[in-house]
Amino acid sequence: MLVRDAMSTVILTLGPAHTLRQAACLMSGRRVGAAVVLDPDHSGIGILTERDILNSIGAGHDPDRESVGAHTTNNVVFCTPDATVQEAAEAMAHGGFRHLIVLENGGPVGIVSVRDVIRCWAPARRTVSAQAPGYVGT
Repeated sequence: MLVRDAMSTVILTLGPAHTLRQAACLMSGRRVGAAVVLDPDHSGIGILTERDILNSIGAGHDPDRESVGAHTTNNVVFCTPDATVQEAAEAMAHGGFRHLIVLENGGPVGIVSVRDVIRCWAPARRTVSAQAPGYVGT
């Protein structure tokens, strides 16, 4: 299976001047664990994750004063839509992170997360059958 089949194509993008509270509200509202950070003054693409926000708040920082730019990871590992899910999983396991930005033609086209990988590899949910132990029939 390829990353293009597993990735989310709905990408939340933030600027470096957003506050961490704004980022957290947007991430929570869209139910995503990471956002792509685009800085028009600097080349390159960064990522802000829920862990970055937690680490900042845990360190006693004020989320209304801390900027996204101060907590963005800029040395990001990327993959392409044509990478395999296995390759994406290995990159995340090796790097110790849970999200990979997917690039095509120099721009972000998606994000693949550990949750996406699990969804691809886990067996489909099964309904409880009448044969299952503990089943209470009607």
